Amino acid sequence: MDDLDLPTGFIGLNESHVEMLFIEPDLRGQGIGRALLDHARHSRSGLSVDVNEQNPEAAGFYLHYGFVQTGRSPLDGEGRPFPLLHMRLEG
Repeated sequence: MDDLDLPTGFIGLNESHVEMLFIEPDLRGQGIGRALLDHARHSRSGLSVDVNEQNPEAAGFYLHYGFVQTGRSPLDGEGRPFPLLHMRLEG
């Protein structure tokens, strides 16, 4: 939350899989995403995420955090031609 009690970002999980991580665009780079992942990481044993290959900023964020790419799918979860990078973070 910011000074006005407005959300600055949120994370959505399905078990240990990060389904979504959104940060207010003007607030990116301030550690909010890292704090959300840290929180999720401390309550689960390993995290995974699928990142759209056409979103190098997101892929770079997860790689910088410590995720490693474990695979690639040529289609997204709905069968559309948007390749996904499968990533995993141990521990």
